[in-house]
Amino acid sequence: MLCFSESEPAVYRYTRTASAVLTHLVCIVFTVCIALLSRPGSSLFSWHPVFMTLAPYSSSPPTAPSSKDFHTRLKGRAHWILQCLCVSCLVLGLAAISYNKHLNGKPHFTSWHGLLGLLTVCVVGLQSMGAVPLIYHSLAKGWSLAKLKRYHATSGLVTYLLCSVSLLLGLCSAWFTASVGEYTWYLSALCPALSALVIMNQVTSAYMAKKRLQY
Repeated sequence: MLCFSESEPAVYRYTRTASAVLTHLVCIVFTVCIALLSRPGSSLFSWHPVFMTLAPYSSSPPTAPSSKDFHTRLKGRAHWILQCLCVSCLVLGLAAISYNKHLNGKPHFTSWHGLLGLLTVCVVGLQSMGAVPLIYHSLAKGWSLAKLKRYHATSGLVTYLLCSVSLLLGLCSAWFTASVGEYTWYLSALCPALSALVIMNQVTSAYMAKKRLQY
């Protein structure tokens, strides 16, 4: 296969980088607002929204691919660290809400938010384990590294969308709707929706661009 040496137009790179930076800033503000609203430490439940909000944004993929092997390895290691942080936050958030319901004698996983949240935690765990063949390629005999990366990116995107939908359902909970006003709720819902769209665009654009350059 032939690869062209034509680089991506600078305006596309700058636009994508600017949108990624803006999205990260919005997510940081959103996470801080959730933390202030839930007041972590005030109750056992208060840790649940903090950890669950922090989890999906701690594992966001890099904003742009790098052509240098050193930068690629560095991004890979950083992504692994962030992914471990994401899994830890999800487990702690799930443990907090589960134990809180147990103490209060309430049933578990009776809402769409609870069911999808549990599914999301399981999927994130599987997604993390599925990345092992990328590090130890010898474990995936008969599979090319490029194909493994493509499948990992696709499954990662699906996992991130699950996190975003679960977070949106959490914003519909009685606790959050009673704590904020109508306009604040819409602004809050915009954060996971915006971040999901940006991440989706980045992943699809990156792999579509690679596929076009292979001809």
